[in-house]
Amino acid sequence: MKLLKLFLLLSIFTTTSFLLNAQTIKPSSVKKQMKRVADWQIEHFREPYTKKEPHHIADWTNGALYVGMVKHAETTKKNKYWKWLKSIGDEQNWKLHRRPYHADDHAIGQMFIELYRKYGDANMIEETQKSFDFIIANPSKQPITLDNYKHLERWTWCDALFMAPPVCAKLSNVTGDKKYSDWMLGEFEATRQHLYDFDEDLFYRDNSYIGELAHGRKIFWSRGNGWVFGGLALLMDEYETGSKEYDYFKDIYLKMAKKLIEIQTPEGHWAMSLLSQDVYPTPETSGTSFFTFGLAWGINNGLLDKETYQPHIEKAWNSLCSHITEDGMLGYVQPIGAAPGKAWADKTEVYGTGAFLAAGAEVYKMVKK
Repeated sequence: MKLLKLFLLLSIFTTTSFLLNAQTIKPSSVKKQMKRVADWQIEHFREPYTKKEPHHIADWTNGALYVGMVKHAETTKKNKYWKWLKSIGDEQNWKLHRRPYHADDHAIGQMFIELYRKYGDANMIEETQKSFDFIIANPSKQPITLDNYKHLERWTWCDALFMAPPVCAKLSNVTGDKKYSDWMLGEFEATRQHLYDFDEDLFYRDNSYIGELAHGRKIFWSRGNGWVFGGLALLMDEYETGSKEYDYFKDIYLKMAKKLIEIQTPEGHWAMSLLSQDVYPTPETSGTSFFTFGLAWGINNGLLDKETYQPHIEKAWNSLCSHITEDGMLGYVQPIGAAPGKAWADKTEVYGTGAFLAAGAEVYKMVKK
């Protein structure tokens, strides 16, 4: 009898723990958190974060913010967010940033194209199209290795796969010219062959980490892989399901998704060094946001099994929301870097906000269903 009572108590405890861990997320709560974070970021947009000076409005850091802010504007259907984004484009004269070949300086083009889709003003994409026409007509002859930052004209670091490829896919969609997409696919594959670990289904940040170990394990930076994984979702959004382009990105995406849920921490975030959560216990919200965005996108688009993946997504979302300060700032965003490092509860960055808003948009769709 005592054994039976103990068994029943353990069963009740296990069931209760499972239900608590798989807390149902309400769509209204997702929108509320997104609004808090978006409004805080707009209010503090011109402030310095990692650097001593505020980021240039066309910098990659803000380019990532705009990706998330577009998705927030689509989710809330509030015109004030579209107006804010349009004011950025007007201030920048709808031009990409200063370095013609550098992927980081192309990131803002994603926002330009999305605003063109909304407003239909061809001036919004004219300069972006000209920039890529030049690159394709005059391809860089630099090698695909970063080599201590000597080579930046091609996608020699994995972050670049978020910054530039979606611009090319979007350009082909809105112009009807496949040359942007075709060129991008060739460059993407060159980077994949160089930086993708086919055993681990993760990306090295750049060639300096290939073959290197820390604490006896390979070094896979969380945000670096977040850039790639989030970028894959953005890319697949631009192609017809079943097309050769879609299937190319889908293959990489599914392998990464499977790996990601295997290495998620018990707390719901992902460690800054993905295979070393015991060494990096500090939460990190930028990489976690990109993974949450990509995984929720997979459920919403029928690529991932809901029963398998949704508990992981909900756990990640609850973890992210637990790191929003009382006034709406997303904390524990790792500063600008290229490797696992440190993050703090009272420090943020604009790209972290962008990733969080992108994640929120997909989580909202997922739980609304």
